[in-house]
Amino acid sequence: MAFDLILTNGRVIDPSQGIDAVLDVAFKDGKVAALGAGLDRTSAGDVRDVSGRLVTPGLIDLHTHVYWGGTSLGIDAEEFARKSAVTTAVDTGSAGPGNFPGFRKHVIEKSETRILVYLHVSFAGIFAFSKNINLGESANLKLMAAREAVEVAEANRDVIIGIKVRVGRNAGGDSGIAPLDIALQVADEAGLPLMAHIDEPPPSYEAVVDKLRPGDVLTHCFRPFPNAPVTRQGKVKPEVLAARERGVIFDVGHGMGSFAYKTARAMIANGFWPDTISSDIHALCLDGPAFDQVTTLSKMLCLGMPLVDVIRATTEAPALAVGRPELGTLKPGSVGDASILDLVEGSFDYPDVTGEILTGRQRLLAGGVVIAGRWWHPV
Repeated sequence: MAFDLILTNGRVIDPSQGIDAVLDVAFKDGKVAALGAGLDRTSAGDVRDVSGRLVTPGLIDLHTHVYWGGTSLGIDAEEFARKSAVTTAVDTGSAGPGNFPGFRKHVIEKSETRILVYLHVSFAGIFAFSKNINLGESANLKLMAAREAVEVAEANRDVIIGIKVRVGRNAGGDSGIAPLDIALQVADEAGLPLMAHIDEPPPSYEAVVDKLRPGDVLTHCFRPFPNAPVTRQGKVKPEVLAARERGVIFDVGHGMGSFAYKTARAMIANGFWPDTISSDIHALCLDGPAFDQVTTLSKMLCLGMPLVDVIRATTEAPALAVGRPELGTLKPGSVGDASILDLVEGSFDYPDVTGEILTGRQRLLAGGVVIAGRWWHPV
C-alpha cells in the first residue's frame, strides 16, 4: 500500500489499544492506515523520523474558549493547536444560541483544527468576562434560553456535542442552582450530555454533583477552597464519590482560578485521579497560570499521574466523553490525527491558581501535529 505519510521510530502511546512501543504509524486518505515496526516506506509520499519522541492520538482539550473575536475570552484555535499539539479543541460555552451562528461561520468552519462545542444555555454565552469586567451570564435567568438552545443544538449536531452551564457566586450571582436545573432540562430534551462549571458557593460543590447524570462533566474538579471537593481533613466528600460511582466525568479545567495543588494532592491521596485533563484556556490565562494544554498535562505528570494515564485523559477519555470514539485513537481506519510530543527532563516551575509553585522534573512539549493524515505543523 502506498501511504501518504509515515511517522517512523516514535514511541507510540495509544491507551485505546494498550500500546506503548516503538512503532511506525502510517496514514492514507485522511485516516490511520497502519501501525507496525518497519513499515514499507518506499512508496510513502512523506516520511518523518520522530525517533526519541512520543507519538499519540491527536490530543483533545475538553475545555477551551476559542471563539476568537467573538468573545473577550476567545483565543486563536490554530495558534493554540500549534503550541499544544492539540488537534481537537472543545469550546465550552463561549457561544450561546444567540451568537452560535457567527462562531460556526467565522471560526469553526474556517479552522483546520477540529472544534467541537458545548453550547451555552445562556443566550449570548460568556459575553462579559475580561480583565476589567466580569458579569456572570447566569446571574440573569432571563438569559437562560432553553427553547433556543435546543433548536440550535438540534440543527448543529455535527459540531455541538453537549450543553454548558456556569454556576456559582461569580458566574451566577444570586441565581443559585437554578441555571443548572434549566440546563439539565435542555440537555435532556436535546439528548446531550452537560458540562457544569462550578466556582465559589452558592451553590455548593456537593449540590451540583448531586444533580449530574452519567456522562455529564463536572469541570474544575480540583478547584481550591471555597467549594473544594475535599474536607478540611483531606477526605473526598461522599457526594463526589457517589457522583463518580454513577458515571459523572471529573475534568481538570485548569483556567485562571480553578486548579489548586492542595486540592489535587488531597484527591490523589484518596486515589481520585481526574477522568480528563483540560486547560480551560482563554485570553486571561494564556500567559499563566494555565498557559496551554501540554503545561496542564505536565502538571499532572509531575503530581505523579502515570504518563499513559495522562495521555489517556487527553485522548481516549475525552473522545468518549463527547461521543466521538473515532477520535483519541490510532486504530487503523480512525481519524488521521496524531500529536508528536517531547518528554524532557530538567527542573521546571509550575504555578497553580493560588500562587503555589510546583517544581517538577519533567515537561511535555509540543513537537508536531498531524491532521487528517498530513503533517500539519512542526513546532
